[in-house]
Amino acid sequence: MMEFKNPQEHLEQFNRRVAIAGGLVLICFALLFGRLVWLQVVQHDYYQTRAEDNRISLVPITPIRGLIVDRNGEVLAHNYSAYTLEITPSQVPDLETTIDGLTEFIDIQPKDRRRFKKLMEENKRFESLPIRTRLTDAEVAKFIARRFRFPGVDIKARLFREYPRGGVASHVLGYIGRVTERDQARIEGRGAEANYRGTDYFGKTGLEQHYEFDLHGITGFEKVEVDAGGRPVRTLARSAPIPGNNLTLTLDAKLQEIVEQAFGDRKGALVAIEPSSGGILALVSMPNYDPNQFVDGISLADWGELNNSPEKPMVNRALNGAYPPGSTFKPFMALAALELGKRRPEQAIFDPGYFNFGNHTFRDDKKGGHGTVDMYKSIVQSCNTYYYVLANDMGIDNIAAFMGSIGLGQRTGVDIEGESEGVLPSTAWKKKRFKKPEQQKWYAGETISVGIGQGYNAYTPIQLAQAIATIANDGVMFRPHLVKHITDTKTGTQTPIEPQPLKSLGWKQANVDVIKRALVGVNIEGTGTRAFADAGYVSAGKTGTSQVYSLKGAEYKRHGTKQELRDHSLYIAYAPAEQPKIALAVLVENGGFGAQAAAPIARQVFDYYLLGKLPKGMAPADDAAEE
Repeated sequence: MMEFKNPQEHLEQFNRRVAIAGGLVLICFALLFGRLVWLQVVQHDYYQTRAEDNRISLVPITPIRGLIVDRNGEVLAHNYSAYTLEITPSQVPDLETTIDGLTEFIDIQPKDRRRFKKLMEENKRFESLPIRTRLTDAEVAKFIARRFRFPGVDIKARLFREYPRGGVASHVLGYIGRVTERDQARIEGRGAEANYRGTDYFGKTGLEQHYEFDLHGITGFEKVEVDAGGRPVRTLARSAPIPGNNLTLTLDAKLQEIVEQAFGDRKGALVAIEPSSGGILALVSMPNYDPNQFVDGISLADWGELNNSPEKPMVNRALNGAYPPGSTFKPFMALAALELGKRRPEQAIFDPGYFNFGNHTFRDDKKGGHGTVDMYKSIVQSCNTYYYVLANDMGIDNIAAFMGSIGLGQRTGVDIEGESEGVLPSTAWKKKRFKKPEQQKWYAGETISVGIGQGYNAYTPIQLAQAIATIANDGVMFRPHLVKHITDTKTGTQTPIEPQPLKSLGWKQANVDVIKRALVGVNIEGTGTRAFADAGYVSAGKTGTSQVYSLKGAEYKRHGTKQELRDHSLYIAYAPAEQPKIALAVLVENGGFGAQAAAPIARQVFDYYLLGKLPKGMAPADDAAEE
C-alpha cells in the first residue's frame, strides 16, 4: 500500500533548505563586500601606488663619468658617445635566428657572440644587452630600415671610456669593465645601489677603481608613462644626471711618456716623487698594456695573451714587484748607523776585498778591496765590506727598526689598490714566516747579506722612492699620492688632496748632511759619474745591483748569463741636490749593473723635468697633444 508524505512536513523541510541556502548566499555576499571594502578602502593607497607603478616607469639615466687629467691639464681618460646594437633576450623568441638575421647587414663577429652570451649569463634576461658596439652611420641606417623585422632589438646611444694615450700610464689609470657580483657587493657596501641603477661599468684597477665613487656621478631618472605592453607613451618628468667629478693628477704625462720610451722593451719600474708634497710625478711599470682593450669587454684571446704572457704586463711592478734593493740600501744603512751611534762619519775600516764570518767568506765586488774606507767612500765607491762589518755590528733588529721607520717593508698608502708590503727581515718576521723551529731561528750570518741589500730584503720601487724622497726632504715623510685635487663638476669646487706629512723622523741634520754629501759624490766621482757627466745641475744618487740567483762563489759574468738570470739594475736619486724638486727610484729587471741600465733612465727624467730637455727624436708636449 502506497504511503504519502505529510505536505506540511515536506514544506518545512523545503523552507529549511531555502533558509540555509539564503544564509550561505548572504555570507558569500558579506565576504565579497568585506573584500571589496578591504581592497577599495583599507588597501586603496597600496593598490593605487601599484597601479601607478604599472602605468609609470622610472628609467635611469647614466651619468657621464668624470675626466682624468694630468697636472698640466692634458686629458688621460675621457668619454665619447657611440651607437650600440642591443638585444633584450626576454623579448626575442629565437635569439640565434635573430642574430643570424642581423649579420646579413651588420658585421657581428664570433667574439661579439661570445661576449653577448657571457653578458646573458651575468645579467637578467629583461635587460638590454649590447651585441655590437660602436656602429658606423651606415650600419645604423641599415638597421633602422629593417627594424620592424627584429622585435626586441634596438639601437641605443651609449657613452664609452677612452684613454687617448693608449698604454701610457695604464697602470696608474687602470681600466673599467662590466659590473660583476664582486662590484655589486662593493656598491651595496657603500649603500649606493640606487645610484648605480642602469650603470654597466665599474672601475677595476688603478685610479678608475680607487676613485670609482667620485668618478661615477649621480644617476638621473626619467618618469615615463607606458602602455599595457610596457612600451613608452610619453615622458612625464626628468631628473638630469650629474656628471662624475674630475680628477687632476700630480702626474706629468709627458714625463711618464719619456720614461716609458726610455725603458723600451725592457721590464722594470720607476717612481718619481715631489719630495716636498709626496705628489707622484711619474709611476711606470713596464711592459704596460692598452686599457682601451677592456672598454667593450676584452676578448678571451686578448685576455689570455695578456694574462699568460711571460712578460706579465698586467703586474704593476712599481707597487707589487718586491726586489732586493742591492747597494741602494747602503745610504739608509749609513744613516741608521749615524742615528744609532754605531758609526762616526770619519770612522774607517780596512777593506781587503772580503769579510770572514765564521767559516764563510763574504766577498767585496772589487778584487783586492777598496783599502781604507770611511763612510763617504763606502757610499761613493759602494764598498760591500764596509756594510758587512756594519751590519754585523748593528744587528738585524736595529736595522729593521730603522728601515721600518722610513717605510721599507710596509705599504705606503698610495691611492691605488693592491699595493704589496715587501719584506723587511727581522727575528720576529722570520718566526712568523717559517713553521719549523730550525727555520725560525735567525742566524748572525744572515745579517751580513742584509747589510748590502741582499738576503731576505725585498722592497717595492715606490717604497724606495718614498725613502730617498724622505732623505731629500731632511726626514719629513709624505704619503705618495697621484691625485692633486678633485673637481666637483656641478659647483666647480676643487677639493685638494693636501700634502700632509705622515711624520717627521727627527733626524739630526748633521747626520743627514753626511749622507747627502756622499750621494752627491756618487754622481761626481763615484758609480754614477758616467750617467751624469756634463749635466746642467747637481744631483744626488746611489746605484745598485741585486742578484737574481746565487753565484755560489762563482764570478758574475753579465754576457755569459741568461737574460732572466742577470742581476737587476737599480738607482735611487734626487735633484737638484741643493733644493730637491724630484726624487726617484728606478729598477730595470735583469738589466745588470745599476750604472749601466737604471742611472741613464734617471738622467733622462732629470734632464726633462729640470731643464725641459727631451730625448732625441721625441716630439714636444704641444705636438704630442695635437696628435
